[in-house]
Amino acid sequence: MTRIDLIFYSGGGGHRSTANALSQVIKKQQPNWQPQLVNIEEIANIEQADMFYKITGKNGNDIYNLVLKKGWTFLIPLFPLLRTLAKANIRQNYSELIALLENHWRKNQPDLVVSCIPFYNRVLRESLQKAIPTTPFVTILTDFADSPPHFWIEPQEQFLICATEQAVEQARALGHQEKQIFRTSGLVINPRFYDPITIDRRSERQRLDLDPDLPTGLVLFGGYGSKVILEIAQRLECFQDKLQLIFLCGQNEELASALRQSQGFQKRFVTTFTEDIPYYMHLADFFIGKPGPGSLSEAAAMKLPVITERNFFTMSQERLSCEWITDKELGIVISNFHNIERAVEKLIQPENYSHYQANLNTLNNQAVFETVDILEKILKAPI
Repeated sequence: MTRIDLIFYSGGGGHRSTANALSQVIKKQQPNWQPQLVNIEEIANIEQADMFYKITGKNGNDIYNLVLKKGWTFLIPLFPLLRTLAKANIRQNYSELIALLENHWRKNQPDLVVSCIPFYNRVLRESLQKAIPTTPFVTILTDFADSPPHFWIEPQEQFLICATEQAVEQARALGHQEKQIFRTSGLVINPRFYDPITIDRRSERQRLDLDPDLPTGLVLFGGYGSKVILEIAQRLECFQDKLQLIFLCGQNEELASALRQSQGFQKRFVTTFTEDIPYYMHLADFFIGKPGPGSLSEAAAMKLPVITERNFFTMSQERLSCEWITDKELGIVISNFHNIERAVEKLIQPENYSHYQANLNTLNNQAVFETVDILEKILKAPI
């Protein structure tokens, strides 16, 4: 069996989601491969060595997820500080990280190592080179482009899988050869988004106590939800019986309870963590959410025009997502969700909605399948 180590960590949900998606497709398409999901936080004792954790009792990933869940957008400008601390932490513990990872590679003997995470690609590749020099190292960018320096792309011997031409150009600028760079048709998303959905949309809406014919928005802010959703729900009550909403609250039970208790005249369906996101997107007409590259790519795959936000508080990698939406004309990027009513009014105008849908229909993101084919080429390439 060919062992494939897929490296992820818990910061945000996109890294784990990418690793999971690839693992699922590998199991179907490559029965002789053995995909292994590897959490670098566990094998490298990252939390114990984290300077921020020693001071606050929470690591950078915990802080990131907490800020999103609570809707504390005023703290987002501190995220560059978390990024700086993460890089400093890696530098301070570099030798220890090398030793721990080298031990992992020697013990498990992977035939291919695939990183779905930023920050650690230099230490991952160097430790792998020390332990098993013949094993290829691949980095899959789960953002639309890099946010240098020392984020996704490092000036080292490695393969890079990029979702955009911008990312490809960044790789070239750091000296990577064409044979090391692979371009996909988009970001990796779960293969469930490609499964045919044969249910009747009108009857399924009725089953959820929704109107079968009303314009329906889906509101999603990642796996931890966000209190921003409460404001969005309140502001969109102005549409009354001309609009209805599906709220996916992730692991935020408090948020789901507040949405149910505050329901007014407008119809809404509220649920917490679910793996049936393609099903709920199938029932919706448009998407409202934070500019996470994964959720925006999922919405695009389901042909949903999007409304998202970009302002001073938007993280650098998510600004790239907003640029993608704007450049491709797949929806509306607003400066603040305080303006959500006007954005929804504009989006659901028939001529505007048709324009966004036509642009979405030109997309054909097959990245999760393309990536497995790329990994096969890398494995078969001469050493």
